[in-house]
Amino acid sequence: MKRPGSRLSFPSCRTLMFMAVASAFPLQASQAQEAAAPAQETPAAQADAQSGQRLDVVIVTAQRRAENIKDVPMAITTFSGDRLGAVTAGGQDIRFLASRAPSLNVESDYGRSFPRFYIRGQGNTDFDLNASQPVGLVVDDIVQESPMLKGFPVFDVEQVEVLRGPQGTLFGRNSPAGVIKFDSVRPVLGKTEGYFSGGFATHRSFNAEGAYNLPISETVAARVSLQSNVRDDRVHNPRPTGTRDFEGYTDTAARVQVLVQPNRQFSALFNLHGRDLDNNATLFRANIIKKGTNALVDGFDYGSYPTDGVNEQTLRTKGANMRLRWNLDRVTLHSITGYETADFFSRADVDGGFGAVYAQPMGPGFIPFVVETADLLPEHKQYTQEFRAESNVPGPLQWIGGLFFFKEDIRIDSISFDSLAPGNPQNPFYATQDQSTKSWAAFGSLNYAVSEQLKLRAGLRYTSDKKDFSARRVEATTAGPFGIHNDSDNVSWDLSGTYALNKDTNLFARVATGYRAPSMQGRLNGLADRPSFADAEKALSYEAGIKQDLFDRRARVSASVFQYRVKDKQLTAGSGVINMNQLINADRVTGQGVELDLQAVLSDSLRMTLGASYNDTEIKDASLFVQQCGNFANTGALAGCTVTDPAGPFAGTVRIDGNPMPRAPKWQANFSLRYTVPLGEGDFFAYTDWAYRSTYNMFLYEAREYKARSLVEGGLRVGYKWGDGKYEVAAFARNITDRVQIVGAIDFNNLTGILNEPRTAGAQFRVNF
Repeated sequence: MKRPGSRLSFPSCRTLMFMAVASAFPLQASQAQEAAAPAQETPAAQADAQSGQRLDVVIVTAQRRAENIKDVPMAITTFSGDRLGAVTAGGQDIRFLASRAPSLNVESDYGRSFPRFYIRGQGNTDFDLNASQPVGLVVDDIVQESPMLKGFPVFDVEQVEVLRGPQGTLFGRNSPAGVIKFDSVRPVLGKTEGYFSGGFATHRSFNAEGAYNLPISETVAARVSLQSNVRDDRVHNPRPTGTRDFEGYTDTAARVQVLVQPNRQFSALFNLHGRDLDNNATLFRANIIKKGTNALVDGFDYGSYPTDGVNEQTLRTKGANMRLRWNLDRVTLHSITGYETADFFSRADVDGGFGAVYAQPMGPGFIPFVVETADLLPEHKQYTQEFRAESNVPGPLQWIGGLFFFKEDIRIDSISFDSLAPGNPQNPFYATQDQSTKSWAAFGSLNYAVSEQLKLRAGLRYTSDKKDFSARRVEATTAGPFGIHNDSDNVSWDLSGTYALNKDTNLFARVATGYRAPSMQGRLNGLADRPSFADAEKALSYEAGIKQDLFDRRARVSASVFQYRVKDKQLTAGSGVINMNQLINADRVTGQGVELDLQAVLSDSLRMTLGASYNDTEIKDASLFVQQCGNFANTGALAGCTVTDPAGPFAGTVRIDGNPMPRAPKWQANFSLRYTVPLGEGDFFAYTDWAYRSTYNMFLYEAREYKARSLVEGGLRVGYKWGDGKYEVAAFARNITDRVQIVGAIDFNNLTGILNEPRTAGAQFRVNF
């Protein structure tokens, strides 16, 4: 049931906050100053920029064109160069992005696979293998729809762009919260170049990556990029049963690109890539949360994991894409074809311990029942095709138009094992899900320069989705298949404008909509279970801000305020008693906040970045309730948690109206400082980066045990470059304070927690050629 929604009003305090943020940065100009396009730089200014005295101009492709980030009317954060290299040191996976851009969080219940992204509080805690997310991930112009594709290692990457707010026009479905874009370094004609980087770290870790650009002829070039990360096990099982050693991995990935450019009018870029990951699933640690608090239990030992279950995980992905470009007299044509496939297996001891109350001995703590399961993705195929045309002649009017097609086929198997029997044999019952999705879209965008100061943009996209889903359960008899078919369509649009107060300062405003296609789930647990379904969600967002270059481009600031509402918001509720998800729709979810991005050259030797955000999200549905934690029925409340929400209409349920979105911290901040000074025949450098996020609810409901503590994590990289930057040696550390705490949980069994990564330290050597 849904209650009528009320119109959302923007509180006056948010307006005052925006005015305070905007007024904190001087406009550096009087009304009489010229508000024109950037002026030509003097030779002295160019020399300053080349010597590192001024910030480089940042070029982004957020609007599918190469543009100065200052001219794009939306909130964007980019990562490249030293900043990107520092946070990925030591083989960090894609979760390194968490809290390192305003309003961005990244986490996973699957370890190095299946990352879940959150922008401005919007994300999805669903752990099913066909889960959709409201944050789109685009790698080399190809959308990565499956969560199994979203954790591809980050190496030989030119730039990462975090586009906040709905991206429903140019990027389309399943991006009402935003898009994260990765662009690999492309091949270069007529030039032999590359690099190799190798390093080692604690827990006998080794990481190596490199790239080689090979000019094959005057019109053909290839670039080969490779990466391998290896870590030994660092957690051990003191018992004689189950898997004995954990958290080691081998993660290898490769990318081969070939550029064919016979003339200036035509180019073709071919891309082959793949990943091979062998590691453990996330460790679910039973009863590590002190009841009534969100703290670790006394005497917790990170290196010990007593279990009777088997833990293993493998992921194989591969793909190819072809990007064709024709530069004609008045128009540029693009054809982008992509194919991706994944094969996944993940098995874990979800009860997080050994034995059970009915199979002594048990531990650690109270184990109400045994749960050892595995999810498989034996079949996955994704095909995408985009045709796009854009204007390429000077003038006040510029346009983009195109067609997009998406097709995905998935097969998911869910199985379980008997942890109490010798050899942990597979149980005879299992569940399967089949899902086929087809989608097509037509889109267009117009840019019009009303004057030298004022530029307006408008976009429109029509999307049609068709999804067929089938689930069945096999026990002594078979239940199903239970089928769901859904047709859905949507029109997304956006309007935005940029006003140049002067050559250094732009104001922008944007109104945008976003759309997330309907979702279906069916990990059936018994013959009486049925699949769940969630209607499409639609977002409407308002955003305004300022982008300014300061002190003759020695500093750059971007500040924005935003407000959004999402109708029929898709949420994922746990069952409360078994390892299951259920899809639900909330009448609406609202969000509002402030974001700040700052980069600065403080001196000849010091560069700094600073980011911060405040996000206030709220679920608004008085009729909505979910099952609470703890499996009260089986344990007599011994395995329960301390719920602080009001009770729901049925025993074991709670109301969530007014709660914030899960895994959505209100406050986030990041800071980095790089120091460089000449030393001998080279340069000494030191780089430190820090990220902070405040507390958040782990689930839709609120409980003391499942409210994550605030977290501060920092990194340090110190090294020396010589030979005109050809050689580099560095020492690094991640999570240098060794802060270990609970960042996620399993709530249906006992007080089971998931931990962040502990401290890692090591050294690296790099050579450029």
